[in-house]
Formats: sequence, C-alpha cells, structure tokens
Amino acid sequence: MGRNYASNDDGDDTVGKVITCKAAVAYGPEQPLVMEEIMVDPPQKMEVRIKILFTSICHTDLSAWQGENEAQRMYPRILGHEASGIVESVGEGVTDLEIGDHVVPIFNGECQDCAYCNSDKTNLCEKFRVNPFKSVMTNDGKTRFSTKSDGKTIYHFLNTSTFSEYTVLDSACVVKIDQKAPLKKMSLLSCGVSTGLGAVWNTANVQAGATVAVFGLGAVGLAVVEGARARGASRIIGVDINPEKRFKGEAIGITDFINPKDMEKPVHQKIRELTNGGVHYSFECAGNLDVLREAFLSTHDGWGLTVVLGIHPTPRMLPLHPMELFDGRRIVGSVFGDFKGKSQLPYFANQCMNGEVKLDEFITHEMPFANINQALQLLIDGKSLRCILHL
Repeated sequence: MGRNYASNDDGDDTVGKVITCKAAVAYGPEQPLVMEEIMVDPPQKMEVRIKILFTSICHTDLSAWQGENEAQRMYPRILGHEASGIVESVGEGVTDLEIGDHVVPIFNGECQDCAYCNSDKTNLCEKFRVNPFKSVMTNDGKTRFSTKSDGKTIYHFLNTSTFSEYTVLDSACVVKIDQKAPLKKMSLLSCGVSTGLGAVWNTANVQAGATVAVFGLGAVGLAVVEGARARGASRIIGVDINPEKRFKGEAIGITDFINPKDMEKPVHQKIRELTNGGVHYSFECAGNLDVLREAFLSTHDGWGLTVVLGIHPTPRMLPLHPMELFDGRRIVGSVFGDFKGKSQLPYFANQCMNGEVKLDEFITHEMPFANINQALQLLIDGKSLRCILHL
C-alpha cells in the first residue's frame, strides 16, 4: 500500500500521512549535524507524533554525538531528548493524549501498567525505561524516520529524537502538561532540571538545614543547587574546575565555591573542614570517577549519602573498597530524579509555574533550530547551560 504524504504546514491535513520536515541528523561521531528534509511516518499503535516547538542540547546528547560509547553508536540518527511541543496526531489505543495537547517528551517512560510502574520503589518501566542502545520503536522494531532523498532509515535516540520538527514517540514517553505552562521553559523538565532537582527532592529527600556538596555545576548540577535551595539547605557547596561557574552557581544558590585547581589538598578534606566532618549529601554530576570518589569522601561518616548523576563512559569500576561502606556512608544512583514521568511530572510543572522553582537562570542562550551546531559548540566550550532552539 502506498504512503500518504503531507508537508509540515498542512495543519490537520497531516493526520495519518507521512510528514516532510526539517531535522538535524547525525551521520557519525563528531561530524556536524546535517540539517536536511526527512520523512516522518504517522504514529502506530500506542504512539504519538509531536510537533516540536522548543528543544535544547544536554551533555548526554553531546556524549552521543561524540560517540564516546562505541557500542551505542548508530547512524544516521536523530539525537535530542529535551523538548516541548504539541501533539499532532495519536495512534490506535492512545486515550490519555489528543491532538493539540501541550506535552514534553521523556526519555524514561512510564507505561503505568507493569510491575515497575506499580512499585513505589522505582521510576523505571519494564518496557520504556531509558535505554541508550535502543534505536527503533517498541511496537514493531522499526523506525519512523527516513531520508527524503533516498528513503534511507534514520534511527531513534533515547525514546525521543527531538532534533526534528516532528518526532514519533511511544505514548508512555509523552507527558501532558497544563496548557497555560510556558512551553519554552517546560522543555527543561524533559531532562536536566527534573534530573537534578528530583535527585534532591525524591532520591535524597534533603530536608531544611541540611548541608550539600554539588560536584559539577552544569545544568544538572545547578538543578541540584536549585532543589537544595528550595528545600532550605543551610549550606550548598559548589565544586567545579571552571571558575566562571561560580557566578551562575551563586545566582542560583550556592553558599561556597571550590575550584579543585586552586586547592593544595583534596577537595573532600576542605569540605570536611567547612562542615564539621562532612556534608549530609553530595551529588556527583561530572561523570568522572575520581570526582565521584571525592564526592563520596566529602560526606559525613555515619550518615552521608552520595547520589550519582553523572554519565560514566569509562570502563573503570566504582572507586570504592567495600569496607569503606562500613563507615556509614552510602552511595546510590538516580535516573530522571526518581520522578515517575507521566504521573508526577505534571504536578512538578505546576510547581515551576507557581514559582517554587526558578527556571530562568538555566536558559543562557536562544537561537533558531538551524543554528544547532553553534549551540553544540557553546556546550562543548562550557559557555552555555541550556541553549533553547526555536523550531
């Protein structure tokens, strides 16, 4: 049977048809993303097609673009997982979303039906959890993207693929938010802000008066700072080798800044001196195992908790001896801030709308989607937190 086609400006006429639109396609490690016309198939059973309005680049996108993990390489591919947009059409069986809904995509889905989704111990989903190796749709093992020029398959990324004017996702990876929510800011909830702030509120459950150390002051690390500030932490120590991060950190809420390059002693020793033996909570947001060890040792013995948020491509294992855990320090990982996306993110979006969380400080740049390679370079150079791309 032939395919029905529509251009991306046909409005309601696009439903059920293949859409031709612009996308930024990755063809190999560290190769500039190619802005080209692609074809996006209609959503199949339990899938949703979204018109992306805003997207941004996260360090996870950067790592994938650089091809840091060879086993995860798959080309051509559409990267991107932080975005917001509007539902263009829904596939068979989708009942919780409809055309025109304002939504954010999530890389860590929630089917709301499996044993994992029904457990209060995890925010992972049996079928739609984050999976960097996955490059096709769950429904049929195929992709919904192809090149316009020769019909070649283009692969998906992290359940989302938001570097495209239109994308197709499993409905489990699409969260409906309040129509009044500003979509530009809501794109931050797809990854960075939810991951960092959720690690404070959900994973660690930081309480007022607690002391916190944050290792790595990128977008996720600063979201940790914001979460700790909102919870009333008495001391928030930011650690970063980039001295420029101090100013953004102080604007959001750090009380102290440590640059390891300026230290003659290990960072954890300095933190212990500042906090009478160590912080209650440390958050590792750098993806560096040496940093992770410093974060672990910066917590107080007896009750310190370290939360791992950084992505670690290295084959090295945890830099800890099992006996060190007998000193009462604990270490735990956190995915998407332990938020259950579909069931909990809408409320978090409302909290952001009500001013409980400050999002403005995270947006450092804005530019047209066509300038995505420039936005990528800003992140590489450490000059941006989030550069919002307007589609």
